[in-house]
Amino acid sequence: MGATSSSKETAKARARAQARSTIQDASTWTPSTLAAAVKDGQREALAQAITWVESALPEHQERIEALLQHAPGNGQSTRIGFTGIPGAGKSTLIERFGLDAIQRGHKVAVLAVDPSSQRTGGALLGDKTRMHELSKHPQAFVRPSAASNTLGGVARATSEAIQLCEASGYDMILVETVGVGQSEVTVRSMVDMFVLLLIGGAGDDVQGIKRGVVEMADLVVVHKAEEDRLKACRATANAYRQALHVLPIPPSGIRPEVLLLSSLTGAGHGDLWDQLDAMSSEWKSTGWWGEQRARQRVEAMHRHARQLLIESHMHHKAQAWNELEECVRRGEQSPFASARSWVHQPKGTP
Repeated sequence: MGATSSSKETAKARARAQARSTIQDASTWTPSTLAAAVKDGQREALAQAITWVESALPEHQERIEALLQHAPGNGQSTRIGFTGIPGAGKSTLIERFGLDAIQRGHKVAVLAVDPSSQRTGGALLGDKTRMHELSKHPQAFVRPSAASNTLGGVARATSEAIQLCEASGYDMILVETVGVGQSEVTVRSMVDMFVLLLIGGAGDDVQGIKRGVVEMADLVVVHKAEEDRLKACRATANAYRQALHVLPIPPSGIRPEVLLLSSLTGAGHGDLWDQLDAMSSEWKSTGWWGEQRARQRVEAMHRHARQLLIESHMHHKAQAWNELEECVRRGEQSPFASARSWVHQPKGTP
């Protein structure tokens, strides 16, 4: 008992020493040295690099650009997005899927975009604690990121985090989103395949999910299909098969399949792998895979341009913004008029 306790204390001491060393090193990183450490596969460096690209401060933009230039992605990863209604078991499925991927020889990164605290801006759900086995595996990297003010819960820097994970040697990148909402489909512009998770017996057979999300799905999974829920899950799956049949065929040319899955028993996970492999092979042979990647790069440029313009405006016209905000708070001017006034003020305005 004493030896075990001593061993645990030694392990904790080593972990504390490593954490202190990482914190000390963080202040000495340059874009080139951090990029080199990322490409060397150092997980602490990858975590630090993602923290860099998540910064919205104008003074950090130059070092972010340099870092990304020194650590380009190889474009060889498979990127899969997972979204679904709350309680659908996204984290449970991703953990099992990630462990299966490692057994198949992949190196797995999970970018889990959490809801944000309105007080601190920090992530609320803590996916690292919800993916305990996967997060401690040496061939996996799990990064919870706060959605912050980004509409729909897709973190602003997720596309850059994908690039950095590729540069660090991860060839299977899984992106988990907060839930389902009108703008949640933003994640579709960052991944190769988009999986929508549902559960049976959650109310209406065709659950309250925006049609736009369903239209973006490449694969629909009815999750938690265990024995006591199997009948309800089959009813939900049949309802969605009928609904998907009347929707237009996606640009990829493949109509989404609907699968039954249980991460508790493992039932259906082989079908999920088979379907993803089939889609990947088909899209690479038809050219859709590369065409989609090219379009996503252009969309990322548009997304960054909008964000950088807002951040630049906020930085250079902070005083004017605060004054107009106070006018709106007092009810002296409408929000629209104030926003329009701020946008059209000369750039030299403080």
